[in-house]
This record gives sequence, structure tokens and C-alpha cells, in this order.
Amino acid sequence: MKTLLKIVGGLAGVLVLVAACGYLYLMFSYPSVPPPRTDVTFDTSPERLARGKYLNDHVVGCTTCHTQRDWTKFAGPVKTELLGAGGDKFTRAPGSDLYAKNITPAAIGSWTDGELLRAVTQGVSKDGTPLFPLMPYPHYGALAEDDIHAVLAYIRSLKAIESIVPERTLGFPLNLVVRTIPSANTFGTRPSPSDTLAYGRYMTKAARCTDCHTPIDDQGTPLPGMEFAGGMAFIETGYRTRSANITPDVDTGIGSWTEQQFVDKFKGFEKPTNATLSEPERPQNTPMPMLAYAGMTRQDLAAIYAYLRTIKPIINRVEKFPDAR
Repeated sequence: MKTLLKIVGGLAGVLVLVAACGYLYLMFSYPSVPPPRTDVTFDTSPERLARGKYLNDHVVGCTTCHTQRDWTKFAGPVKTELLGAGGDKFTRAPGSDLYAKNITPAAIGSWTDGELLRAVTQGVSKDGTPLFPLMPYPHYGALAEDDIHAVLAYIRSLKAIESIVPERTLGFPLNLVVRTIPSANTFGTRPSPSDTLAYGRYMTKAARCTDCHTPIDDQGTPLPGMEFAGGMAFIETGYRTRSANITPDVDTGIGSWTEQQFVDKFKGFEKPTNATLSEPERPQNTPMPMLAYAGMTRQDLAAIYAYLRTIKPIINRVEKFPDAR
């Protein structure tokens, strides 16, 4: 019996040692990305700032996530007096709470352009902390470098706002897994708008459509084979909502939509009136930033529509407002 206990104790000790070594390896070896570049200087010309503002305000949506939103109005428009100051809470996995950081110069003014670029495209903060991929750095790292530069140049121009943002909490094993996700990126190229499908694919990636329109498991991992099929749950409005299926399935997706219907779905909110902004019955409000996407050009929206028509149709009927029953 004593021999058995010694064996069990020895095995337990080995397991503890292996676990400790694994933990230390993850903590000291990851995230594994190159140091911030020192050859980066963002172009702050009026043309590049205008491009950055368009992409930020209506496509990539940095300030949409990093600004508190007013859920008493339709689609939760951002509180412009707090633009970029962060603070909104996101829950994507049990035991984990994420908070949008302050991205105004009050918080990132000491960052170099290279440090900011690394955070947005490779997922590592100035101090070496790995970013949770709710911040879609894998998408941004594949966009054209000049587009990312333009967005970040515009972000640098925001009004400095002091704010206190809670630190995130990540449950096990996410607190370790998140360290392994950041990686070196390879920038892509922006296709010509005349190549509608390639340009639409690029704009779909820039607008992060798949991030919200793909269901996830309990650990926040997208379900394979369900890209764009909808069903991701949100509670930001105070009620449960689920993203729509935007695959070209005729019965459960947008397969029966015309290009005009798709574009008008957004452009109808381009110049919101008081009636437009009036909050619907709360169970039927939406976290989708329709007011931001409404400012996208018709050409860009049409290109996204054209690309979505080419992806695999997936049968997935989504009850978008389950609390409205």
C-alpha cells in the first residue's frame, strides 16, 4: 500500500511539474510576435485622414466598439461626446468579461506608430499583453497596409478623453490560450473596385461581417463550416438578440434579396430622423451598428452583396429576437 501511495504521489508530482513547466512556457514564450517596427510613420495628410475617417466611421468601426453606445435609441448610436474613450463591456465566454479600451490620445498618446500598428494587426499591446481576438486583429492584419495606416492616423486625431476602463477577466483556459493566438501578419492588397468580387471580399473582411454573423461555441470559438450563417448571441441591448444568416440560402438567409434591397437596408439609416432613432420595443433593438454602416458608399455595399452571393449557402433559421416571444 505504501508503495502504491508513493507511486501515486510521484505521478501527481510529475503532473504538477509538467503543468507548471507548461504554464511557465506559455507565459514566457508567448505571445510570439516580432517587436514593434521602428520604420513606421503614419501619413497625416488631409487625404489620408479622410480615408481613415471613412474606414473608421463606416467600415472597420474602431470607435463603434471603443465608444459607449446609447441603447435607448435604435441600433445604439455611439455617444459622440465619449468618442473612443472605451468602457463598453463584452461577454463572449463563461467567466470572461472584456472591456473596450480607451483609444484616444489620452491613453495611446505615448505609443509609437509601430506599437499601435502591431497591436491592431498582430494582437499585442504596448506592454506585451496579448489582445483577445474579439479585437479583430487577424482581419486587420490582412488588409492593405495603407488602409490600416490611414485608420490609425485618424484615431490619433481624436479628442483626448480621460476615462477609467476596468481590466478584463479571462477564465481558464482562455487566459492561456489567448497568449498563443497573436502572430506576425502579412498585409494584403486592396483590389480595384472594378473587380467587384475581389473588392467585395476585401470590404467584407474590413467590415468584419463574419465576426458577428458566425455562431461560436462556449469558449468563443467560431463553429467550423458555419461562416456567415448567423446565430451568434448578444446581450448588449439588455435583451437577447442573435445575428442573421447572411449566406445566400434562399429560405433562411439573404438568397432572395436583390442588390437594391441589400443596399437600401443600410442606406435607409444614412440620415436618421427622430422617428428612425426611436427605440423599437426593446426586445427588438439590434446591436448591429446600422447607423455607422449606413455611411458606406453604395458601391462598397453593393460589392459586399456581390461577394456574399458567392459564399456557401447554409440552411440555418435564426430567431433573431427570442425575448420578443
